Amino acid sequence: MMTQSKTTTTPQPTTTPRLEEPKLGFNEYAERLNGRAAMIGFMLMMIIEYVTGHGVLAWLGLR
Repeated sequence: MMTQSKTTTTPQPTTTPRLEEPKLGFNEYAERLNGRAAMIGFMLMMIIEYVTGHGVLAWLGLR
């Protein structure tokens, strides 16, 4: 008697995330992008203050 083995294949997950098209207004994509830009700007500000020895108010001429 011969038995046949059933092979089942499961769909493989995709490796790239599927992002929605950016929409107008507040949405997850815009908030993520703004957050990253703010972090980069803050770090650059801290580096410039450390290198020059002057704070933000001195840069703006207010102090």
